Amino acid sequence: MKHADIVNRMTAEEKAAFLSGKSEWESWNFERIGISSIFMSDGPSGIRKQAGEGDHLGLNPSVPATCFPSSATLCNSWDAALMEEVGEGLGREAMAEGVNVLLGPGMNIKRNPLCGRNFEYFSEDPYLTGKLAAAEVRGIQSRGVAACCKHFAVNSQETRRMAMNAVIDERTLREIYLTAFEIAVKESHPRAMMSSYNEVNGVYANENRHLLTDILRKEWGFDGFVVTDWGASNDHVLGVKNGSNLEMPNPGLDSARELLAGVKSGRISQDEVDQRVDELLDVVLELTAEAKKVRQNHDDHDGSVQASCLDKDAIHRDNHRLARKAAAESMVLLKNEDRILPLKSRTRIAIIGDFAFEPRYQGAGSSMVNATKVENIRDLAGGYDLQVVGTARGYRRDGSEDATLIGEAVSLAKQADVVLLFFGLNEQSESEGLDRTHLRIPQNQITLMREIQEANRNTVGIISAGSVIEMPWHSLFKGLLHAYLPGQAGASAMLDVLTGAVNPSGHLGETILNKYEDTPSYSYYPALERNSEYRESVFVGYRYFETADVPVLFPFGYGLSYTTFEYSALQVEESGIRFTLKNTGTRDGAEVVQMYVGMKDSALFRPVRELKGFAKIFLKAGEEKKVSIPFDDKTFRVWNRMTDRWEIEGGTYLISVGSSCQDLRLTCSVEKQGDLERIPYDREKCGCYYKADIRRVSDEAYEEILGYPVPSGSWNQKSLGINDALCQMYYAKSPIARKIYKVLDRKLKKSQAEGGVPDLNTMFQYNMPFRAIAKMTGGLVSMEMVKSIVEMVNGHFFRGMGGVISEFFRNRKENKQYLRKLK
Repeated sequence: MKHADIVNRMTAEEKAAFLSGKSEWESWNFERIGISSIFMSDGPSGIRKQAGEGDHLGLNPSVPATCFPSSATLCNSWDAALMEEVGEGLGREAMAEGVNVLLGPGMNIKRNPLCGRNFEYFSEDPYLTGKLAAAEVRGIQSRGVAACCKHFAVNSQETRRMAMNAVIDERTLREIYLTAFEIAVKESHPRAMMSSYNEVNGVYANENRHLLTDILRKEWGFDGFVVTDWGASNDHVLGVKNGSNLEMPNPGLDSARELLAGVKSGRISQDEVDQRVDELLDVVLELTAEAKKVRQNHDDHDGSVQASCLDKDAIHRDNHRLARKAAAESMVLLKNEDRILPLKSRTRIAIIGDFAFEPRYQGAGSSMVNATKVENIRDLAGGYDLQVVGTARGYRRDGSEDATLIGEAVSLAKQADVVLLFFGLNEQSESEGLDRTHLRIPQNQITLMREIQEANRNTVGIISAGSVIEMPWHSLFKGLLHAYLPGQAGASAMLDVLTGAVNPSGHLGETILNKYEDTPSYSYYPALERNSEYRESVFVGYRYFETADVPVLFPFGYGLSYTTFEYSALQVEESGIRFTLKNTGTRDGAEVVQMYVGMKDSALFRPVRELKGFAKIFLKAGEEKKVSIPFDDKTFRVWNRMTDRWEIEGGTYLISVGSSCQDLRLTCSVEKQGDLERIPYDREKCGCYYKADIRRVSDEAYEEILGYPVPSGSWNQKSLGINDALCQMYYAKSPIARKIYKVLDRKLKKSQAEGGVPDLNTMFQYNMPFRAIAKMTGGLVSMEMVKSIVEMVNGHFFRGMGGVISEFFRNRKENKQYLRKLK
């Protein structure tokens, strides 16, 4: 142990308490031995430090902070240097707010476009995700604040996220869902990792030794601490035993008592507890020392450069400028017919769309930021070299039809040279805790588009949406700019791109498909009851579309520019590729060059091509440059479940470079020696995978890649347990429990009928497991009380009620006794 001197001075009670939260956002402090609390805050796109009572869903207000573009937006920049700069901005602001651990970046792979939290994640590709996340982590941690990569692992849906099991084969787990985390751990050394809510192959992520110990610590060398997602702890003793360090939020002292009892019974050893304490203590001491040093510099150099590190007003001004830059470099130009963009000087424009008045700039849930300053198009457009003939809302944000608003917009459109229509998904459409049910935008916006297009064919659409939407209406626009969720400075960034002050250089980090039914996981998403079966295997996103030859609207990696680029002279060397890139247009601009690797005649099933390298290259008009993209240990590897290791299959590989996964400008082949000798699959049993025909995978084929029988995921309708969701009270024997279910169900349906989507807080309650009642009530409810509640649900009312009452008083008494020992 690194800190045996301190650990040995701690009492058993202090050690046990240290491994659970003290409050919603803080760890325990023991000042007598020099251990201070650390403060954690949500923050993939900004600091969400709550000023009053804390909650994990973003329901209560937080202090003002810069709202940067969402991770899905920033991913479209394909710019690691920019990501590191944004990370530094986040780290500066976190330090000024007294935040020690920033809970981000979110790194889960976009398995399915319906996932309600996709705006918070980077990409459908693990290599792109890993490289950009690693850069952001480096930036955050350069300011003395820990980054916390999340959610480890295979957290692909919000529906019943705390009560579902991801059934996934080891190769898919490694190649698709863990690779991004591996890159981040090895290249940026994050000081924290957040475990996810779900089970992975039947074991909760937070107590999954295979994930937390075998892979994370032993294989990758992770040396930080593992914290649960808020309420994600199932069995605290098993979590600590298998590699989890900190249970959050404050579960009361029941969890600490569980740990002490576990040591006494032999379920966990004192050495294992001490090891977890030492791992957490190492980061706590480091972070508190960093914060103390920054504040000491501030006190010693008041008014100097050092003092500015805590000047919130200055930080907010700097970060607003950075947010504008990041948003502009991340927007994706999807269409530009007749070169309608950039807008020419003094163009007469009509600004239409509710989003031009009140922008849609961030997602909902725990990532929601109380922005310091929110720009809007209506107020800013007059500051550009344009003639604004008028503004109109055009549609109602809630989706309801309004003929008057449409009429006003159409009348205005007729007066303009070019119409700028701002539209997309509203705030309720995508949020933590809620998966989407379709990929459509509101019909009233589509109605408006058609009316405007008839009035003025020179229409440019500006989309605000955090994730993929279907676009059957794209032909109604000559120009189409996808801004994603651009953050608080999104309006000026949009106008910078529309006017040509910034040449668009964003490229899609995910595929925009023609229709949802084309999604590879369409038949398997979300979990039907308990199990979410990842039958599509490695064929996620473009890996499926390209291999199965499924047409898409805009492919992965796609993005237009106001200039053009020429690729030439591709050379393949042992260490990587080299080629020449030339800006053949009349404007300065940046190109995202992408290297894809595929294998000819493989003995394994594989995607036809996979991203294995990229770079963002800025060139002045007419300039050319030699570009190198290196190979690394991930370029040719494949996971072999038979040998339980990474291997290289010998043979011929195709190396392609281009501007998207479809726009491949140069291709050549290279021979590689390999060490793969044992083929892990019987091709006759899983032939569908070799054809990428994965929409209806049979049990036999799935079991062949799993290596074991498909586990049952059916709910137990006869008797509920602590890990079953409250919505399963539909099957309860207790009439009171069934009544509670009906109340929750009615509230959900009512909120959906009124606002188009369910109430977030009610949805969380509806989908959470019984055990979360003990983990999310600050010690008021113990796990034994939860077990008694479940007894009541299962029809044993009096026995259960007696248990709840007696355990309530016992829990309160023992909490007070424990607190006295800590003092």
